[in-house]
Amino acid sequence: MTTIRLTTHIDAPIEYVFDRSRDIDFHKNTASKTQERTIAGVQSGYISMGETVTWKGKHFGLWLTHESLITAFEAPKYFVDEMITGNFKNFKHEHYFTQTGNTTIMKDALSYKVPYGFIGVIFDNLFLKSYLTRFLKTRNAAIKVSFH
Repeated sequence: MTTIRLTTHIDAPIEYVFDRSRDIDFHKNTASKTQERTIAGVQSGYISMGETVTWKGKHFGLWLTHESLITAFEAPKYFVDEMITGNFKNFKHEHYFTQTGNTTIMKDALSYKVPYGFIGVIFDNLFLKSYLTRFLKTRNAAIKVSFH
């Protein structure tokens, strides 16, 4: 199991940051490098508790799909999306939000397990973990600048 933890400070109200983090349209715009688009479930607007979204995007030169379900939701403090179907053995992304003064502290905890045994672990260590970390940092940076 691999876990990526990030903390991002954003000079915006907690409600704004929370909503941007679950905004399907915003994600499509910020993930344009991977040509991500929705193919099922919630396809526009905000995703909420019990709802699903299926993404299709190009990663490592391959078209991949990933279906997620929102399994926990407490606005504007916390939500969790978990993979239902996709290319991981399991995948869970926890989003935490707190506000201090005019700053929202957004914390990501992304935990996943790769398939393919030892080969999968090598791929994760050499490529996947850093790729997913960059993907999250890019999304978080987009949220950060979108308020201004």
